[in-house]
Amino acid sequence: MNLFTIISFLFFTGLVALISYFLTRKENLNTQDGYFLGGRSLGAWTIAGSLMLTNLSTEQLIGLNAQGYSDTIAVMGWEVGSAIALVVVALFLLPRYLKGGITTIPDFLEDRFDFGTKQIVTILFLFGYIFNLLPPILYSGAVAINGLFSIPEVLGVSRMTALFITVFAIGIIGSIYAIFGGLKAVAVSDSINGIGLLIGGLMIPIIGLFVLGDGSITNGLSTIVQESPEKLNSVGGSESPVPFGTMFTGMLLVNLFYWGTAQHIMQRAIAAKSLKEGQKGVLIAAFLKLLGPVFLILPGIIAFNMFGPGLEPTNAYPKLVKEVLPTPLVGFFAAVLFGAILSSFNSALNSSVTLIALNIYKPYFKPNAPDREVVRKGKYIGIVLALFAMCIAPLIDLVPQGFFQYLQIVNGFYNVPIFTILIVGYLTKRVPAIAAKVSLFVFISIYAVTQLVWDTGIHFLHILAILFVVCSGLMLLIGKLRPREKDFILEEKSKVDMTPWKLVFPVGVAVTLAMIIIYTLLSPIGII
Repeated sequence: MNLFTIISFLFFTGLVALISYFLTRKENLNTQDGYFLGGRSLGAWTIAGSLMLTNLSTEQLIGLNAQGYSDTIAVMGWEVGSAIALVVVALFLLPRYLKGGITTIPDFLEDRFDFGTKQIVTILFLFGYIFNLLPPILYSGAVAINGLFSIPEVLGVSRMTALFITVFAIGIIGSIYAIFGGLKAVAVSDSINGIGLLIGGLMIPIIGLFVLGDGSITNGLSTIVQESPEKLNSVGGSESPVPFGTMFTGMLLVNLFYWGTAQHIMQRAIAAKSLKEGQKGVLIAAFLKLLGPVFLILPGIIAFNMFGPGLEPTNAYPKLVKEVLPTPLVGFFAAVLFGAILSSFNSALNSSVTLIALNIYKPYFKPNAPDREVVRKGKYIGIVLALFAMCIAPLIDLVPQGFFQYLQIVNGFYNVPIFTILIVGYLTKRVPAIAAKVSLFVFISIYAVTQLVWDTGIHFLHILAILFVVCSGLMLLIGKLRPREKDFILEEKSKVDMTPWKLVFPVGVAVTLAMIIIYTLLSPIGII
């Protein structure tokens, strides 16, 4: 690690912080909308950039490239399949959320069902964020930074000590954005880092192919096609981490939950200054997701062809970066990577604070608290959550496993169960609150049995899809036997212009066709 690398890293990281400060320094952070929703003033490109950076973290850069190294490009289902989910969000879910004028996703469930359902879902969200999102983001980010900068060797400390140092560095800087800058500072910094990540992320496979092909990108691609053609098959078999059939079952549901229901994602779209800008931002993000496999999976395949099959899969991406990236660019790439880590961390932290402050502190402890006090308490809560995540994150290193896949399995305890009650509530008018509560209990209980006690031999994504159908049917049955007294009608409480984007349907169709073309090209019948 030379001086130039350190300087370029600090320069780009500092530049992002400086620009973010100047663009948000006049924001009113003493109101709920100002602090938690950026004053409902986000434009399309800011929304798209923030969505992408919130989603793209090192758990994906490391995890998906590790699966690309050890398996095939079939794992791109997590990325490319997201495009369809984002189209659904733009067309159907976002207009509903903005019409209701909500701040958190559980707010919609309170309107549709009752306060109890809202609180149950809030707790499920917080369980996922505090235990299965914040610590893993810090851990995977620290692993990547340590690998890139060889922190243990440079500082002469153990791997665990280096992890603690790096985790706290990421956590403290990320907390400053999330706790003291509010959502607007998070979103603006995301957009700037998004440009850097797009440049840096695409730089790795391009240079990697150049090196693999002895000075020719075309020869690099030819090497992959000739030496490991099976790696380019997007249609995963039953033994794949992502069997192709799951694209139409559990994976579709997980993606719909993530992009249309997860608080730390939808909070950006809900903060749009109009429905038009929100829809444009979501669909721009959909197109960008189609590029995901290029920098999230292809580098893992390049690493396989460059280094052979003997690597620990999680080391494939960091090793490729160190091998192919010119020294002057290492600092820039590390800063971009650092920005992606910060984005995911501060976004999850900001949303956790939003849920606790608005859905727990205010209703249970001080219902009449003014906005300024709620915001102040939210900052205190953010500090506690950040410290907890920083203390827990390095300990993940003691529990090695298929990291990305493990996260997806654990997420199943709350993601599709929440999406199930939301979509049934969205599509029906007479299903009562008790149906939502029963569905959550049944879904989570059965899923827990299949993952912790009884190995059914069925892929967890298929199990999620089966339970979605069963619990949706159960809710409809309860709605038939014990319906609401009155039809549910969503009140008009929008706080922004609700004129839809006139191109939302044709652009949505274009995204869908592009996804189909990509899958066709990367299939046994394709031309690649």
